[in-house]
Amino acid sequence: MILVTGAAGFIGSNVVAALNDTGRSDIVVCDWLGTDERWQNLRKRAFRDFVFPDDLASWLRDARLDAVIHMGANSATTARDGDEIMRNNFQASLRLLDWCAARGVPLVYASSAATYGDGSRGFKDGLSVSALRELRPLNLYGWSKHQFDLVVAERVEKALPLPPKCIGLKFFNVFGPNEYHKGEMMSVVAKNFRTAAEGGEVRLFKSHREGFADGGQRRDFVYVKDVVDVVLWSLDRGPEHGLFNVGTGRATTFRNLIGALYRAVSREERISYVPMPDALRDRYQYHTEAVLDGLRGAGYAGQFTSIEHAVADYVSYLSSDDILR
Repeated sequence: MILVTGAAGFIGSNVVAALNDTGRSDIVVCDWLGTDERWQNLRKRAFRDFVFPDDLASWLRDARLDAVIHMGANSATTARDGDEIMRNNFQASLRLLDWCAARGVPLVYASSAATYGDGSRGFKDGLSVSALRELRPLNLYGWSKHQFDLVVAERVEKALPLPPKCIGLKFFNVFGPNEYHKGEMMSVVAKNFRTAAEGGEVRLFKSHREGFADGGQRRDFVYVKDVVDVVLWSLDRGPEHGLFNVGTGRATTFRNLIGALYRAVSREERISYVPMPDALRDRYQYHTEAVLDGLRGAGYAGQFTSIEHAVADYVSYLSSDDILR
């Protein structure tokens, strides 16, 4: 069986769907369902067991697994409760790492481009402890992911216990189906789909940094279907150890992303700009762009969907009758 943590969430539920598509239903899903309707992400999926995160440690005592795909985390970049973040993101990941190492079970886990902070130290991936120590995340979420990356990197360098396969994936700005439950953490495409489809005006943040026009902040937006392909490649054909960026390798401005959204809904572009909240200004990433040399060097040859085609595909999904309204 395969354990997928965060399985009812955005990326995790897409991983479960892809596993089903390959013919696998021997999946153990681990997540909270809460009251935000995220159960809908799994309504068409097949799995063998369901485990709440608080019960996972006891469930694992007698478990026999082929692999662990660890997508579970509090991914809110605005989170302020450091204790909660460390319990859910760092300590929970560390327990899974130790369990997989002791049982000889492969582990693929989610890291994040948030570990790169403002990007001034570049976006080069890899398991070099010295290079990782140069990074300065801007928020608790990024810091918690960074600390776990450091643990894995140190174990590799010092030949300390690790799973037979241990691969971390630094996801950049992922968007696509099954993110509706994320509220304010949804992608700007999901947030603004209805507004654009109705011909309304989309509001983006003004720039508060020299060299960036309003709406000219740049991110590496990557479609969730491509992300899932990398996850499954890592598990099936990836190297023994690695920490890889997962993005398109091409930064896109928010204005151009929203332009693609208007074109996908066949509406004229209407964009205005509002001041960025003061609390966010010092922790905002103005530019991210994945360096893909590590992933390509490890043998991943898949092509990433262009922004225009990814947004069009997503809009087709958002316009369908098969999603939660």
